[in-house]
Amino acid sequence: MLYYNIVNKMLEYPYMDGKKLLVFSDSHGGVSAVKAVFTWAAKHLPPNDTICGAAFCGDGIADLPPAADAAGFYCDWKLVGGNNDYGFSMPESTVFEFGDYRFFMCHGHRHSIYSGFNSLVAAAKSNEAHAVLFGHAHTPIHKTENGILILNPGSVSRPRSKIGATFAVIECLSDEPLKVEFFGISERGSVKAIKLP
Repeated sequence: MLYYNIVNKMLEYPYMDGKKLLVFSDSHGGVSAVKAVFTWAAKHLPPNDTICGAAFCGDGIADLPPAADAAGFYCDWKLVGGNNDYGFSMPESTVFEFGDYRFFMCHGHRHSIYSGFNSLVAAAKSNEAHAVLFGHAHTPIHKTENGILILNPGSVSRPRSKIGATFAVIECLSDEPLKVEFFGISERGSVKAIKLP
């Protein structure tokens, strides 16, 4: 059982123009990596910054409670189960609103992601979403297809790219395009902003 509150509505901060959403995935037992992300993110909660919610794209749900407790990072969550989240009754996909934007989120294993993103884009469009968030590939991806932002934050502990372990933050400003920033996690747990090639 998760120790923090999992709710269907993200926190609302009406006094802020922009809000940031922490997006991460595929920890696969890497509690120390998740703790590093949460320790960094805890410094970016209001009033210091505008991270107001977190989205986990599956495969490692059991890692979240001990990492959150160790880092003291608590916020409202959006979670989906991945193909390795055994024993958890989690949805495989969800649609939620954050700021002025609508997101479709899934793990990705049911959407033929290694053959392209048509299935993800179709799911986002059918749910009237502005963006799709997914995991499973363990590789950071940031692109736009047919007007839909496609984002894979990579893996926080088992990367399959030369970039290494990554996560992302999406800034949602009113009347502006979604802004995505990626962060790398070193083996020692330090976090720094990175650019994708």
